[in-house]
Amino acid sequence: MLDPRMTRLAETLVNYSCGLQPGEKILIEAIDIPHEFTAEAVRVARAAGGDPLVLLKSNQINRALMLAGSESQWQTISEIEARQMRSVQCYLGVRGNPNIAELSDVPGDKMKLYESTVWKQVHGEIRIKDTRWCVLRWPSPSMAQMADMSTEAFEEFYFNVCTMDYAKMARGMEHLKARMQKTDKVRLLGPNDTDLTFSIKDIPAIPCAGKMNIPDGEVFTAPVRESVNGVIRYNMPSIYRGVTHDDVRLVFRDGKIVEATSSNTKKIEEVFNSDEGARYVGEFAIGVNPYITRPMKDILFDEKIAGSIHFTPGRAYDEAWNGNTSEIHWDLVMSQRPEYGGGEMYFDDQLVRKDGLFTVDDLKALNPDELKK
Repeated sequence: MLDPRMTRLAETLVNYSCGLQPGEKILIEAIDIPHEFTAEAVRVARAAGGDPLVLLKSNQINRALMLAGSESQWQTISEIEARQMRSVQCYLGVRGNPNIAELSDVPGDKMKLYESTVWKQVHGEIRIKDTRWCVLRWPSPSMAQMADMSTEAFEEFYFNVCTMDYAKMARGMEHLKARMQKTDKVRLLGPNDTDLTFSIKDIPAIPCAGKMNIPDGEVFTAPVRESVNGVIRYNMPSIYRGVTHDDVRLVFRDGKIVEATSSNTKKIEEVFNSDEGARYVGEFAIGVNPYITRPMKDILFDEKIAGSIHFTPGRAYDEAWNGNTSEIHWDLVMSQRPEYGGGEMYFDDQLVRKDGLFTVDDLKALNPDELKK
């Protein structure tokens, strides 16, 4: 018997997140997820009057392709997938991973080849810009282990988070959006030596409440490219290109990363040497999901942690464009919750959040206790 939670999730993704309309086409890209859910997503899409297309993939096969990769091979794959992406109005990417480190031994030049073709040409230039899209992870024993939870407990947590009342969250986010769009200077204080300042003047603030990612819960903008100065020390672990980084510390001068260290400094330097834009920041975002309170080494969850921020080296999004282009976009997370050392956030010298809780009246509706009511 089909798990009713799968039906509820498929309906949330197709009808709310993608907003599929009769006569529209939706591409469902399923990577290492149960066929039962893919089939249910197809059924729900058709029930909404849409035409579903399905692309099945495997991380193990993707690794083999990357290791064997040539420029002509990836360019051919990119051209084929680009044509498919251009033919749809909606995209749903459901991404599982039995082994979170499956790509950890792919050489940097091979990874860069994939990123500069399929990722950039299909997703960066077409999917993100021209479709209504939503991306989510699928729960797996690997994710449960990362979160230090049993498989059953993690699955229950996952489905609760992914099907919460995102419409209520969206209403609360409008106040944060308004404040951010009136703000020039942001200052972040955090554990250890974190003291970072930057401007977000005249760059749009974009609320995210289940329309592009599930789980969701952030409002993002971008810093003025050359305005970033100071130090940020991220206290959440991060996996990028299959490698785990702990204690990432970045030093900025006039927007540029001039010093970078982590538990794997060699690999982090490799990432930031990808191109010029990799050493500048393309996103600043504030996490508010009340059900996500600790890291699980999966960025689609971790960047939404209530009381967190993420400050992202690499490409800026068109919706909050600051002029930075890059082949990378690495969401690195710092929690300001008390259990991770606390911290403060200032907008134009006014304290707006302390130890992960909003302190000004118009934003208190986004504090966890209020969102859970």
